[in-house]
Amino acid sequence: MSRPSTSFASAQEDVAARDKPGHDGSIGRRRFFRIAVALAFVLIVLTTAFSAWVVSLGPLPLEEARRISTTIVDRNGKLLRAYAMADGRWRLPVDAKTAVDPGYLKVLLAYEDRRFWSHGGVDPLALGRAALQLATRGHIVSGGSTITMQLARLIEPRRERSVSAKLRQMVRAVQLERQLSKDEILDLYLALAPFGGNLEGIRAATIAYFGKEPKRLSLAEAALLVALPQSPERRRLDRYPQAAHAARDRVLARMVEDGVVSKEDAAQAKAVAVPRLRKPMPILAPHSSDAAMATGKDTPLIKLTLDSGLQKTLEALARDRAVAQGPNISVAIIAVDNETGDVLARVGSPDYFDERRAGQIDMTRAVRSPGSTLKPFIYGLAFEDGFVHPESLIDDRPIRFGSYAPENFDMTFQGTVPVRKALQLSLNVPAIALLDRVGSSRLSSRLKQAGGNLVLPKDEAPGLAMGLGGVGVTLQDLAQLYAGLARLGAARPLREIMLATDEREPLRLMDQAAAWQVGNVLLGTPPPENGVHNKIAFKTGTSYGYRDAWSVGFDGRITIGVWVGRPDGAPVPGLVGRTAAAPILFDAFARTGKIPAALPKAPKGALIASNAKLPLPLRRFRPVGELIRTGSDSAPRIQFPLNGSRIDVDRSSNGQAAAMPVKVAGGVLPMTVMLNGASVGEIDSRRQRLVDPPGPGFARLTVIDATGAADTVVIRVQ
Repeated sequence: MSRPSTSFASAQEDVAARDKPGHDGSIGRRRFFRIAVALAFVLIVLTTAFSAWVVSLGPLPLEEARRISTTIVDRNGKLLRAYAMADGRWRLPVDAKTAVDPGYLKVLLAYEDRRFWSHGGVDPLALGRAALQLATRGHIVSGGSTITMQLARLIEPRRERSVSAKLRQMVRAVQLERQLSKDEILDLYLALAPFGGNLEGIRAATIAYFGKEPKRLSLAEAALLVALPQSPERRRLDRYPQAAHAARDRVLARMVEDGVVSKEDAAQAKAVAVPRLRKPMPILAPHSSDAAMATGKDTPLIKLTLDSGLQKTLEALARDRAVAQGPNISVAIIAVDNETGDVLARVGSPDYFDERRAGQIDMTRAVRSPGSTLKPFIYGLAFEDGFVHPESLIDDRPIRFGSYAPENFDMTFQGTVPVRKALQLSLNVPAIALLDRVGSSRLSSRLKQAGGNLVLPKDEAPGLAMGLGGVGVTLQDLAQLYAGLARLGAARPLREIMLATDEREPLRLMDQAAAWQVGNVLLGTPPPENGVHNKIAFKTGTSYGYRDAWSVGFDGRITIGVWVGRPDGAPVPGLVGRTAAAPILFDAFARTGKIPAALPKAPKGALIASNAKLPLPLRRFRPVGELIRTGSDSAPRIQFPLNGSRIDVDRSSNGQAAAMPVKVAGGVLPMTVMLNGASVGEIDSRRQRLVDPPGPGFARLTVIDATGAADTVVIRVQ
């Protein structure tokens, strides 16, 4: 009987326990705990799945997004030319802070993303507002996407509109905000935003639609550019201008509603018509751009030394003058900064797309006959050698150098003239006489040393004909050489692509006094009708057969070279440097917009004197072989070797050359023998001496007696 009573007692205790306060709360806590655990588990699973999904997205493809069209800019960063990307898209780099109109940025952010500077990539308030507007008005009034989310969509374009696509944009937007600054995000958006067709980015759009950079935009332009990316193909200005016009006006209306712009300003902007045609992308300095593009193919931005303002001015000048010269005639111009050697402008042809004028050939780099433009360097070396002075007298009369008999351009002779006048009038006979004394090989090697690459016919050695154009040279090399004259004999290699470091070293052209004397002489050359006197030192040239007309000149700041002719090398009757190229040269200087700068002052050691006050040997130039008499009736004369002779030297098996005899008649002992300017001993009592011949090539042999009288011959050693 006790057992049942125990069971009954236990049952009563259970009932009592259930009746105690707090029992239901214990069960509720257990249930809540189970639910919480279940929710936590679900949350962990979802979080893990979401994290795995985010990881599966991989890194942001920023490298591809940052690919841009290769752009060529001038020394000040102004666009010269851009090249479309491989797929034909135009995408130009942009800096929102310095290169975009603040008014446009204000309208853009007010319309697309008010809290751009404060949110972390996703704006919950904007998403809520967009959802509420859609629910209350039945259509989309404003989007909930931030600028960062739109950038994410541009980086990873997807056609479908779905929850997963929107979620992907949000995730990518947060990633963008973590990896990039706000300025970088805005710059990248402004470079990628679509504006219809193959135009991407604000710069491509403003250049194509308005013909200008986005730095200064009107309110109408800014509103239009805000409206286009929302539906770039349906609002293309060249196809659907009315749709673009309506979209622009809706943007303006929103801006008035939000208090960003006034009603009056919006009304004026709405009255402005939208462009209906695309403008061509700028193509300034096309030849320089092509050369730079070939040098740095994978470089997105190439900065040249050119000045876009001067480049544009000289391109227009070349185009106008080419038309005036006649069909098939081309004009090339190059401008160089004397001090730095930077190319400030290069016009390779008057019209890059003109097939009749072979517009795509850069005639500043074409090898052509220079005519008389090398004469100043002949005179410069003669001044340097000290056997002639600008005020020396020189004969311009018929003369023969072997089988070569030079004549002047007008087939007349001036008689005895000052060296200064001989260069200014570009007389041929005096120039060849001086070259015969200087030496053709020496002139060629000195010009090459200074960066002037002369091109001789195959298997030809430098000869006297090179003084009148019997050699090939480019306009850019001539400009470098003439800039060397302006720099008092120190040429500097030309530079057209600006690099971080400049390792160019000056190249010796001639000594300072000689270079100054050449510049001083050329400064007095009579200018063409449109030129001013004594402001620009210049020289003209006309090649054989009227194929090339040249004019190169310099002041104290800049050197400009001009070439006129047919690219195919055909003769042009009447094409003369003085009438065809020189007027263009002086027009080019005038269009630089600056007064010609003075040339450098005479350097120390420059002899400035009239002919009567010159030392006796400098008062009159005597050709090679003519005796220089200084009061003695028996001046020295080299009997062997003869001037212009060719000497075959016997060489032993070990390469040792046999001595060469030098024989002299007349003169007063002791007499010194000079070989290429260096003393090689004295003439003995029998008036002869054996000297070691130099290596193959031309050599200058001089004998000077005790009274200072001398004789010189030029030989060729084989």
